[in-house]
Amino acid sequence: MTAIGGATHNISWGDTLSALAVRYGTSVDAIMAANSKISNPDLIYAGDSLVIPGANGAPSGGQGPGATTGTGPIADSGPVDGRNAAAIAEQFIGRNAGELKHSDELPMQSWVPNNVNCANFVSAVLQKAGLIDSSQASASVDQLANNLKGDGWQTVSLQNAKPGDVVLMQKNGQSHVVFFAGFENGQPKFIGSNNVNADGSQRVSWGGASGNYEIITPPR
Repeated sequence: MTAIGGATHNISWGDTLSALAVRYGTSVDAIMAANSKISNPDLIYAGDSLVIPGANGAPSGGQGPGATTGTGPIADSGPVDGRNAAAIAEQFIGRNAGELKHSDELPMQSWVPNNVNCANFVSAVLQKAGLIDSSQASASVDQLANNLKGDGWQTVSLQNAKPGDVVLMQKNGQSHVVFFAGFENGQPKFIGSNNVNADGSQRVSWGGASGNYEIITPPR
């Protein structure tokens, strides 16, 4: 496929139109207009190619021409849900966990203290993305990790991580969990319910992973 005045992007598992629009400095509507085969912006297929209008072949964020987030295997077939977990989490940026857990927007547990909602948030987002059911969810980081690994989630390298993969860490004796959200300027991005408020309570924000962490990905 030749893109006139743009670039060609090969879709990998975890790609979304919204993320590609940001990466290439364009819009979802423009990508859809350049690719008539897309009828649902939330449904694209791994292994297909997209014309990216107005792109020069190098995505914004410092990655090379035609690069995708991570270098893991492309799914052989089947749809890639545009509402992946990282994209869903991003919709709640700036929201306090203490408020969000009492809304009906995510299936969070309302009893969880406001300073330890990281697993509560990640579990709820995974449920909304259709990646787990309520029996697999947990407000405990360690229990959530055990549940996911027991269901076939496997450790992957940062280079092979996909947006929406789960990031587990231990710091100062405390467990924490966030989502991997791709790369920006060559650096990994993370998103989750983090202790960033002045009173120590959590708010959905970028970041949350540092030092040694483990990234796990669902069965592909």
